[in-house]
Amino acid sequence: MSRFSADTRLSPAQASFAPNESSIRFRHATAFLCGALLTPMVQADEHASHSEELSPTVITAIAPSSPLTIVTDPKDPRQPVPASDGGDYLKTIPGFALVRNGGTNGDPVLRGMFGSRLNILTNGGQLLGACPGRMDAPTSYISPETYDKLTVIKGPQTVLWGPGSSAGTILFDREPEYFGELGTRVNASVLAGSNGRFDKVVDAAAGGPLGYVRVIGNTAHADDYRDGNNDTVPSRYEKWNGDVALGWTPDADTLLELTAGKGDGEARYAGRGMDGSQFKRESLGLRFEKSNIGDVLDKVEAQIYYNYADHVMDNYTLRTPSGTGMMGGPMASNVDRRTLGARIKGTWRWADVQLVSGIDAQTSEHRQRSAMGIDIYKELPYTEDADFHNYGVFSELTWYAAERDRLIGGARLDRASAKDYRQTTGSGMMTRPNPTADETRADTLPSGFVRYEHNLADSPTTLYAGLGHTQRFPDYWELFSPKSGPAGSVNAFDSIKPEKTTQLDFGLQYKTEDLEAWASGYVGQVRDYILFNYTSTPMGTTSQAENIDARIMGGELGAAYQLTSNWKTDATLAYAWGKNSSDGNALPQMPPLDARFGLTYSEENWSAGALWRVVAAQNRIDQNKGNVVGKDFDKTPGFGVFSLNGAYRIDKHWRVSTGVDNLFGKAYAEHLNLAGNAGFGYPANDPQAIKEPGRTLWTKVDMSF
Repeated sequence: MSRFSADTRLSPAQASFAPNESSIRFRHATAFLCGALLTPMVQADEHASHSEELSPTVITAIAPSSPLTIVTDPKDPRQPVPASDGGDYLKTIPGFALVRNGGTNGDPVLRGMFGSRLNILTNGGQLLGACPGRMDAPTSYISPETYDKLTVIKGPQTVLWGPGSSAGTILFDREPEYFGELGTRVNASVLAGSNGRFDKVVDAAAGGPLGYVRVIGNTAHADDYRDGNNDTVPSRYEKWNGDVALGWTPDADTLLELTAGKGDGEARYAGRGMDGSQFKRESLGLRFEKSNIGDVLDKVEAQIYYNYADHVMDNYTLRTPSGTGMMGGPMASNVDRRTLGARIKGTWRWADVQLVSGIDAQTSEHRQRSAMGIDIYKELPYTEDADFHNYGVFSELTWYAAERDRLIGGARLDRASAKDYRQTTGSGMMTRPNPTADETRADTLPSGFVRYEHNLADSPTTLYAGLGHTQRFPDYWELFSPKSGPAGSVNAFDSIKPEKTTQLDFGLQYKTEDLEAWASGYVGQVRDYILFNYTSTPMGTTSQAENIDARIMGGELGAAYQLTSNWKTDATLAYAWGKNSSDGNALPQMPPLDARFGLTYSEENWSAGALWRVVAAQNRIDQNKGNVVGKDFDKTPGFGVFSLNGAYRIDKHWRVSTGVDNLFGKAYAEHLNLAGNAGFGYPANDPQAIKEPGRTLWTKVDMSF
């Protein structure tokens, strides 16, 4: 019998994933709108933002489009099985890893850096999760296939998109629609796979020269998966999202767009003491763009956005409480976060210089309520516990110094603050007055970078090197989640210092008709790196946040070679290394060496490929230290996973792709893992890594008109 069988037995009411009434109404409305958009109209010959033809190639690796920058279409087919959320998609890009929860809602990690060291934006705005343990990471609310472009900028090498971003900047964007005449377009897909996986996406638009309406809806479902040992891993989830965009385009150089969206879902977690029974999202946005203004001032962009996350964690909706221990009875915690932000920037161009400059601002309010018993929390009012503000000014300049030389530099200055509204800390018999109640802390934080790029004269090669420095204000999870702060301090809110990263990035890109290769490396010093210490006590695990000094380095390599007109091979390699230079130990929660090898055969209308992923053992750990959601429990062995894929383009409107991931049913686990938490089948005194899915089959049908 599976070790999970006793823990995962649910009542019929708990086992059902029936959507609520508002979800049903939304889906019906989406279907009606999409049906209306399918009504025959004149096709738009000049609708350039979406290709009518479907690529037959399954993507196994993504090459940088420019130094330190990766741009890709999240709609492109990829292996393994198409992503359930933003983090799931990012892990296919070299350099990224994922702190695994089970089936969905993992937390992305870039070059071993986690949390708000990654600046993640959707349509230019931030949606910040609310859970103190990041059960709803920002990427949990992102359905990647509903976006048109994903941009990743590695390292502290841009200042345009907000503060922090010491590890990198991630932009999920939807492009504006442009119709030369009255017309429509519809993109849709259906995915079915092992473990009850069933996803549906509809993306439709209608418009004319003066404007457009775009409607996007998706649902995603999966049951608990089985790992390579055929054991059931609690991982089922249900999600839906819906978004609408109304655009006004009075001429080719002007855009005014209003966007609105909602979403919800639920997910079972193998390595958590609770599940996520609600992931409500509300989003509003307004943006204005004006291009080709004059000879010097080229473009003006302005936007305002509002994002709201309402998250519920409980131990009774998707599981049965154990009946013993501190969490033996039913309990729930409801947290929410409202984020309001704005940005305005202008682009100026001279003969050989481009300057982008502007200001941005953001405010974020966090509230919580919790109670013992089933749904008792709903009868309680929310209590505000934290409030954050940030105001920034930035400039980024590109100087085309010569035909083959470019110098890019930027600087920004932020004023960040946080207020602690908690009147008490702890719970039950451990409740005590909060020494920082109603206190505000604030810092002025400078950041900047400079990068040199050079194209070789006798080779299709670009060389680059950039030095960046960023200062990051501690985020909600680092100030409010720890049980204590540095030794001798009253708490983390009072004493955790801003993190200061100085990093050198360097690399090269080479591209010919048959061969494309790239290499990027980095070495950095992090002052006041925010580290978590975990200690087991009879009352449970306690967490302490402290500042240390750290050294980091690593890089990524990749190559794609067109062997013949039909055969193509590619390979990538990613490595991250970190050291706690304050005590000489390894920096915890670093992903191991990760290599991927792909081989693809393609004809005009079909393709077939193989992907082999090999991951080394991770022996450089520091047990019981980590970040806000994970720690190094033990060394982890290496593994290799082999997968196959294929795609067939029926005609220019229809494509079928299919694949089998983990073909040989390998039993393995990722190093970044929520092992050891008191979740389904993983008692706190018996830490075990959450195993990944065993053999998984999937088929996806794409349609475009």
